[in-house]
Amino acid sequence: MPGPETAAAPEQVAELERLVAERRFDQIHQRLGQFGPPDMADVLEALPNEAEAVVFRLLGRERALDTFEYLTLASQERLIKALGDREVAGILNEMSADDRTALLEELPGEVTRRLMNLLTPAERDVATRLLNYPEESIGRLMTPDYVAVKRQWTAGQALDHVRVYGRDSETLNVVYVTGPGGVLIDDLRMRELLLVDPSTRIDQMIDEQFVALHASDDQEAAVAVFRKHDRSALPVVDSDGVIIGIVTVDDVLDVAEEEATEDIQMLGGVEALEEPYLSISLGRVIRKRAFWLVLLFLGQTLTATAMGFFEAEIASAVVLALFLPLIISSGGNSGSQAAALVTRAMALGEVGVRDWLHIMRRELGAGLALGGLLGLLGFLRVAIWRFAFDSYGDAWLLIAVTIAISLVGVVLWGSLTGSLLPILLKRMGADPAASSTPFVATIVDVTGIVIFFALAKLILTGTLL
Repeated sequence: MPGPETAAAPEQVAELERLVAERRFDQIHQRLGQFGPPDMADVLEALPNEAEAVVFRLLGRERALDTFEYLTLASQERLIKALGDREVAGILNEMSADDRTALLEELPGEVTRRLMNLLTPAERDVATRLLNYPEESIGRLMTPDYVAVKRQWTAGQALDHVRVYGRDSETLNVVYVTGPGGVLIDDLRMRELLLVDPSTRIDQMIDEQFVALHASDDQEAAVAVFRKHDRSALPVVDSDGVIIGIVTVDDVLDVAEEEATEDIQMLGGVEALEEPYLSISLGRVIRKRAFWLVLLFLGQTLTATAMGFFEAEIASAVVLALFLPLIISSGGNSGSQAAALVTRAMALGEVGVRDWLHIMRRELGAGLALGGLLGLLGFLRVAIWRFAFDSYGDAWLLIAVTIAISLVGVVLWGSLTGSLLPILLKRMGADPAASSTPFVATIVDVTGIVIFFALAKLILTGTLL
């Protein structure tokens, strides 16, 4: 028989669905014992909505609460609607404050108000305080459940305090040393307390050097700080340095995943989705994709306009039109690469707006090298077709030179545009990921046409033109 942490297989999910339909609740109880909370959450999300609510009710109070916190927000919302007020009240009052805040802020206003009324006065006060912080701030991410000790205590007194009050703490890996008024003085790893003599005073163990977040900071700041300092939890302080909560690494990982997902979607030319792909309605998917498609379509109309200015050149040398897709796609691909690299580097904190000159220098070198490589391949393409198939006539060498130089120019321009556009958007206060790869490609397409035909006119005048 599978152990208690075995992941759900499709046949096990199908069996649970069948047992629910047949109302064989005793057998369902036996099957549920096979799964730990994370795998149980996967099972629930794989079940139809009606069966999901039935199975959740059969989990028992403690397992239901543990499992609920592993569910996606969409699944949590479905269960909240399916369960009775008494069941919902039990879950919400026992949930960790940060997870409850994440759920409440995603629900419609009227639903949030109803659920707030189900909380105990103490929990309602906590929920209200956290929800009053700005959206996307660290205040929304923190939990007020932590353990604090006094600097004048001994290690033994601190451990006694942890035994009494640590049960409700989000994590016991770190305890926080506070002074008068709750001002944060330092933090201590639990192993430091465990390994010293119990009579050692706390103020002998601290150096008053610590890293803290501010409640008003953006959540992305927490991701960068956790990555830099490799901590499992960080304290959150107010403007006076008073500790008001902590943020744990599991919540920061969720933020990092959301930010990475949003950036990837925007780089693909899609407005960021707030829900899983299969959960969001088709109408909303269409609306979010339509904006960028319309914007890019209007941008591509400039391509036709640009080509109109060179209609005479195209009519005189039709061979140029054959190489146009190759030229502009090379520039667009180069720009998309640069945009993706710089946008990700900015998200990781590797580069900032002040690094624009350094980035431009790097892309200038990269663009010339890559453009030279593609230019050489373009030249060889024309030369091989000339001697293998007798193509392009006596002007083949000039055509080959035109293609080669155009590729260098367009790829260089694409690299510079793709790398500097995210910097420009960041400087203007916009999301750098908005410089999506299709957007960069559209800009480079239009300018690539101008570069190609301007060079063709300069090199081929007197021969083909």
